[in-house]
Amino acid sequence: MSITKHIPVLRDEVLTHLNLKSGDNVIDGTVGGGGHAEAMLERIGLEGRLLGIDADEEALERTKIRLKRFGERVVLVQGNFRNLKSVVRKHFSYPVNAILLDLGISSDQLTDPGRGFSFLTDGPLDMRMSGKRDAPTASASVAVNTLPEADLARIIRMWGEEKFARSIAHSIVVSRKAAPFAMTHQLVSAILHALPPRARRQRIHPATRTFQALRIYCNDELRALEEVLPQAVESVARGGRFAVISFHSLEDRIVKRQCADMARKKIVTLITRKPVEAGIDEVKHNPRARSAKMRVIEKL
Repeated sequence: MSITKHIPVLRDEVLTHLNLKSGDNVIDGTVGGGGHAEAMLERIGLEGRLLGIDADEEALERTKIRLKRFGERVVLVQGNFRNLKSVVRKHFSYPVNAILLDLGISSDQLTDPGRGFSFLTDGPLDMRMSGKRDAPTASASVAVNTLPEADLARIIRMWGEEKFARSIAHSIVVSRKAAPFAMTHQLVSAILHALPPRARRQRIHPATRTFQALRIYCNDELRALEEVLPQAVESVARGGRFAVISFHSLEDRIVKRQCADMARKKIVTLITRKPVEAGIDEVKHNPRARSAKMRVIEKL
């Protein structure tokens, strides 16, 4: 297995806003390809330690290779960040100075046709972050083949913010009567069939919002985010910082609302009152950084 080529978004901004120092102990709750983890380990020096958590076993195997040079300073755990508190208690017996969550789907996941995240390459319609075929969550193919039309429309409208959700849901239900959905391009075809010509000529791919909605549904992403935020604040030491990088408005609203609520209760202070975004140069070299928004808080 080769080392991942994952490029971390807002790398320098993460290091600056987390105020990392030599000897700090940090948690990367979405360690993914290990890009942020590698940068943080370099910053915290020989006395610092990092706990990396990820639901994706395949990503962790690649990250083990990438971070091998840091030796016992790194602890990698397969799991969902929604269980952050219990993972920390079991695997990381150090004061925690900083926690990072990068909610974006990694380039490794997107470019692997076997994962079913991409509408640009054909592959099994899966979308489960864990990468396990025996995962406890349902795959995207199960969702589109079994859910009632009204439920599909609600999911696509709420979590994809797709204005043609009802038409797309109807197209899916009609299509699955002819043949069950098994591959990503079958779903793309059903989506395109549901859209008026002008909607197919938008800047973003017409399937983007529906794929996003199904991925969120299959992985219960928004509820997991709501659950992890208070756990992260509880887990970090006083004066420690917590950063979240989100990639769409649904995630950012949750982070913004919960951080503001904790600030009103004097649990944290807001380090970033407006989200930190990527600069022109970073977007030029890493286009997926265009939609990244980072919010940072400090525990009082």
